[in-house]
Amino acid sequence: MGTAGGGALRLPGLHGYAAEFSPYWPGRVACAAAQYYGIAGCGTLAVLEQNEAKIVLLRSFDWNDGLFDVTWSENNEHVLITSSGDGSLQIWDTAKTKGPLQVYKEHTQEWDPAVGKSLCTFKGHEAVIYSTIWSPHIPGCFASASGDQTLRVWDVKAPKVNLVIPAHQAEILSCDWCKYDENLLVTGAVDCSLKGWDLRNIRQPVFILLGHTYAIRRVKFSPFHATLLASCSYDFTVRFWDFSKPNPLLETVEHHTEFTCGLDLSLHNRGQCAAVRSGSRREQELQSAAEGSLLCRGSNTVSFVIPTGKDIKIMQDGFSQIYWHMFVGLISFFSLALLFLLPFALVLVSHNIL
Repeated sequence: MGTAGGGALRLPGLHGYAAEFSPYWPGRVACAAAQYYGIAGCGTLAVLEQNEAKIVLLRSFDWNDGLFDVTWSENNEHVLITSSGDGSLQIWDTAKTKGPLQVYKEHTQEWDPAVGKSLCTFKGHEAVIYSTIWSPHIPGCFASASGDQTLRVWDVKAPKVNLVIPAHQAEILSCDWCKYDENLLVTGAVDCSLKGWDLRNIRQPVFILLGHTYAIRRVKFSPFHATLLASCSYDFTVRFWDFSKPNPLLETVEHHTEFTCGLDLSLHNRGQCAAVRSGSRREQELQSAAEGSLLCRGSNTVSFVIPTGKDIKIMQDGFSQIYWHMFVGLISFFSLALLFLLPFALVLVSHNIL
């Protein structure tokens, strides 16, 4: 069993949407979050660090719209980039107390911080683009996943799409590139499936992983193992897979009680995973699990348990809970709107009567 510790951190009033481990600092994670389920309100970039089995907030930055994704710079250990619901990208420096350093407002376009504007625009998808990933093997090559049910591969030297893969018969929400195979990508979709694709032969997937019961929000290949990957879903679970095995599902972690939206695997600590959720109590939670153990959250405590190998029962009523929270939230919103508009309605009625 790994010796690394775990923990949880709640940020009141926020819902987590993305998490990414620092490639420079072991145990350091950046999280992108938003208020009110990302429908309204502001966003926060939180930089967290695991300290002797405890997670602490190192720094946080606020933005005037929800933040939905985050990534670390590969050139500077203090620099992060976030994407916002207002269509802009923000560059932050964690060595500074305020920010952002720069803001880019060219939606869906590729850009260079040294140039200050987009270098090229890539068009071809017929619906919203949910995920993009650079190839770790081929310079200037990246893939994108879209609601048009396709996975597409691009080259920055040629704005036209290089390859179109009709990967699912549903919206594709996430994709990732294998760190050990330049031809292998994985997609996760609304149809609850994960599919692996060999760019040399796209007629059929090289593997299909089934087990999630609702849409898959994020998928990541392991940085240490060629055939391992992790996924998180709107079914509240994080699942670990080995697609080379006859029974590929290795483990199901179900400590979340709401949508699990963000997921990343550490580049430093083998088997360490971070996930964020959009919580019903308007909070964000970071979970960190050491290799060979699961991190479980009780009412007020965090503890480690050894996997037993037994099947873990998936929460059957979880989605009804989510819909209940959303229903209550909508009722509250419309009630406030009605109270606000009622005086104006009475004035109009009185004028009509007179």
